[in-house]
Amino acid sequence: MAQRQKILIDCDPGHDDAVALLFAAHHMDLLAVTTVHGNAPLADTTRNALAVAELAKIDVPVAAGFAGPLVGKATHAASIHGRTGLDGADVPPPTRKPIEAHAVDVIVETARQHRGELVVATIGPETNLAVALRREPRLAGWLKEITVMGGSTARGNVTPAAEFNIYCDPEAAAIVFGCGAPIRMVGLNVTRETGFNAADIARLKSSGRRVATLIADLMAFYLERQRRAQGLLIAPMHDVCAIIPYVAPNLIEYADAAVAIECHGTYTRGMTVCDLRADAAQRNARVAVKSDARPLIDLVLDTILQYA
Repeated sequence: MAQRQKILIDCDPGHDDAVALLFAAHHMDLLAVTTVHGNAPLADTTRNALAVAELAKIDVPVAAGFAGPLVGKATHAASIHGRTGLDGADVPPPTRKPIEAHAVDVIVETARQHRGELVVATIGPETNLAVALRREPRLAGWLKEITVMGGSTARGNVTPAAEFNIYCDPEAAAIVFGCGAPIRMVGLNVTRETGFNAADIARLKSSGRRVATLIADLMAFYLERQRRAQGLLIAPMHDVCAIIPYVAPNLIEYADAAVAIECHGTYTRGMTVCDLRADAAQRNARVAVKSDARPLIDLVLDTILQYA
């Protein structure tokens, strides 16, 4: 039996973050969860991570990180994820609290203990990881890979040019993409085409299983908000797309690219400039260009349905 990939997830739950946590915990060796500002304020994203873990009986440490970006004020996504960041279902409040250690310390220490084996998944703004890379210069060399849900090779969703996670802290993203560690990026050009439709949500709802039923209610809310805001007919599973390649590597196709983060543009701040023409010496990331969306979503559905 193949060894399960060790992973640390840095997240801002968030409806799609919740699904990513469930997927990773089922298929991978989830060592820790760290939380950051993003879809909701830090207190909410931390509570949501704890609540999802407790609901699904995922026994991992959860550590809170930064409540705002390196520069400027925090941006949140209540129009998509609701006031709590996880609106749409009566998610039981967690009885656990986050551990006392800061997210940055947890990232550094986990990587130190598992040198060459750990994947860090950043599926929210990258503030925690950026500070960890600055605090511990050896960190980039300790990591097997960084997998990023963020950016796009095409359009944005907060602005015409910028995707939400990168827009929330472009300076942090610039540090991460410039750190020298192997990076895998999946952006809106793939993730907004990969999600649950109404029939998928009905399948979860009709299962009679507690976790699946609650996720169905969350996804129904999320689908409606995505329809209003983005005109989508699916609830996009942005964040799980950053996790899938370590379980089913053939479901997302990648291309090597040079990725730069625009931090100053009047109209383009937060843009991921993905140069697919770059020569080998300039390339710093593998960028997702296509997903096999239906098999991918079926795998995610089957995973959620396996939770009791």
